[in-house]
Amino acid sequence: MKFVNEKLEEFNNYIKNKRVAIIGLGVSNIPLIDHLYNLGANITLFNNKSIDKLDSNILDKIYEKKLEYSFGENYLSKLVGFDVIFRSPSCRPDLPEIEREVERGAVLTSEIELVLEMCPGTTIGVTGSDGKTTTTSLIYEILKEENLNCYLGGNIGIPLFTKIADMKPDDFIVLELSSFQLMTMSTSPDIAVVTNISPNHLDIHKSYEEYIQAKANIFRYQDENNLLVLNNDNEITKEFSKVASSKVIYFSSKEKLDNGLILDNGIIKECENGLRRHLVNTKDIKLKGIHNSENICAAVAATSQIVSIEAQIRAVSNFSGVNHRLEFVKEINGAKWYNDSIASSPTRTIAGLNSFDENIVLIAGGYDKHLDYTPLAEPVVKKVSNLILLGQTSEKIYDAVRTELIGKEKKINIFKVNTLEEAVVKAKEVSKKGDIVLFSPASASFDMFKNFEERGNSFKGLVNKL
Repeated sequence: MKFVNEKLEEFNNYIKNKRVAIIGLGVSNIPLIDHLYNLGANITLFNNKSIDKLDSNILDKIYEKKLEYSFGENYLSKLVGFDVIFRSPSCRPDLPEIEREVERGAVLTSEIELVLEMCPGTTIGVTGSDGKTTTTSLIYEILKEENLNCYLGGNIGIPLFTKIADMKPDDFIVLELSSFQLMTMSTSPDIAVVTNISPNHLDIHKSYEEYIQAKANIFRYQDENNLLVLNNDNEITKEFSKVASSKVIYFSSKEKLDNGLILDNGIIKECENGLRRHLVNTKDIKLKGIHNSENICAAVAATSQIVSIEAQIRAVSNFSGVNHRLEFVKEINGAKWYNDSIASSPTRTIAGLNSFDENIVLIAGGYDKHLDYTPLAEPVVKKVSNLILLGQTSEKIYDAVRTELIGKEKKINIFKVNTLEEAVVKAKEVSKKGDIVLFSPASASFDMFKNFEERGNSFKGLVNKL
């Protein structure tokens, strides 16, 4: 018998002729325009950029479909009288204009919330301050290795809302979920993974506690039939188990758990009632660093009830990682260059530094998310011979490292530059045979680049020209 998605049909009937506001014109919202328009919704677009700075494809949609819009300064002033509001992840839900509409009766939602509410298959969601994309991508690869039908979305992949009609109950939907996407979530995935929690995005979140509570939404609405995978080594994620209603599986690179996934003397092991089964030696995999071994543990734990161990081992062994995450670029005069542009926080850069035993030339700095750079100083002093700084956070990183060097015998050459091109030239100048040149900014990209992908691609382009 043909499967009928009743929730989707109900939504499609409901949205017809409704006044719909789409706030933000990022990747996740663009497909909504055509889809909701074809369902008969009356759409108005809202965006904080002025119309002359918008992509021509968006403008074509506006003119072709004769859509209403409000762009630029005070763009939300016309947010009045709507039935449904779709917000982009970067749009805070507590903006006064949005709150007024919700109090009046508007439904506030997002593309990813509808995916979780209406997709008929098994949902797997991954969040955390670091390691989300690698863990999400690896879960997807493990499921595909078992020949299961999968969809990849959320913060990566493609917007999945327009694919819900194609989904079946036996399918798997794997989602990377950011704190911004989770802020207003009232549905949790069937399987939830929290890789770790550390201070991040404090330029947008009002407090660290708000950030933590947003992350907690990934499991807040689970029940005893669901699964939650938590990092045993992270104080905050370990505490999550006390308020979880679902079954919990831990992973650890520091403790020999009786149950869960562990990294033990370079071996990833699955533990059950004290019995340990060897899965894979980290020497036989392509991902570098303890943090990536932790990501593997999380992905294996999340799929342990779904696929065979053989499929997990094959996928883990073949997985070469994701672009901009300790991505090898080139060897120049005996020095190996790595692109770690994803490192938008100190904890990510610390993980990158700890992935290498060689001497490191570090390029760091970028947009200031109001994070504390003190924890970065000790590993920099321990691992780095030459530090090249640029961007808004260069002074913060400089001050933290200089303070850490007080009383130490080690000396670090520190250079401040104005552009990434200058940084690459300086790195080539100071690097020696056997060195690692690591581009790991410990900062966001927005002071110089649109996103970390553009930043990483720029770095790779510059390196490949050397």
